[in-house]
Amino acid sequence: MAGTLYVVATPLGNLADLSPRAADTLKRAAVVAAEDTRHTKTLVAHVGSHAELVSFPRPLLRRRAAAHPHHAGRRQRRRPRHRRRHAEHLRPGTLLVAAARARGFAVVTVPGPTAVAAALAVSGLGADRYLFLGFLPRKGTDRKRLLGTVAESEWTVVLFESPNRVADLLQDLADACGAERRAAVAREMTKIFEETKDGTLAELAGYFAEAPARGEVTVVVAGTGKPRPRPEPAPDPEALARTLLAEGMTRKDVVERLTEETGIPRNTAYRLVNEL
Repeated sequence: MAGTLYVVATPLGNLADLSPRAADTLKRAAVVAAEDTRHTKTLVAHVGSHAELVSFPRPLLRRRAAAHPHHAGRRQRRRPRHRRRHAEHLRPGTLLVAAARARGFAVVTVPGPTAVAAALAVSGLGADRYLFLGFLPRKGTDRKRLLGTVAESEWTVVLFESPNRVADLLQDLADACGAERRAAVAREMTKIFEETKDGTLAELAGYFAEAPARGEVTVVVAGTGKPRPRPEPAPDPEALARTLLAEGMTRKDVVERLTEETGIPRNTAYRLVNEL
């Protein structure tokens, strides 16, 4: 196992879901890195592993910085805003895998249960094709844009949400997709209080407004079942201008129509009409 990074899928909650291969990998590993060592400590003890347990990313990044002073100095400089935002969207596992590959180490996956597949399986909605969007932004234009993506998706869409914001998400989805769009909310999967509620988005929004969710939540929304309509291409400005002039429209009116129907700037439309 020396020089190899094993990416091990851990159970959603029920330790019995850990595969024999995953348990064997954890027992044989020298170091186990986890984002939340509190939960992983229980898992490591469950399989009888004596691996060193470390929290990632902070301790490992500090070790890397100490080994590479040049890189450490660059990290200490203030990042440009767009780079900071990009880093915020990367999960620690993504950073670790990328770092391992950059250094030439082998990366091996040990697959296991996923909330996405589990929720799809119990949702009663189509799962042959689906779109996974994870957690939506809490507010702003990005949230509105992704809600629009859900509304127009031909396929089933899977989302994650924190329990205290589930009712708000369902209401926003109902507003974007229509109150009658079918959906399912799965929470605490594989755990003692596992529950899956299905119905229309309006029904689910009302239910969770009255009975707030607890635990980890996955929301599955039905797709439209039909391809997203393609916008019609804008007419050719020159051809449209010739047609309108032939119909007897004034140059001023033709310029107005060109800017409205083709989206070209007014000065461009004016120059085109004068040339004709």
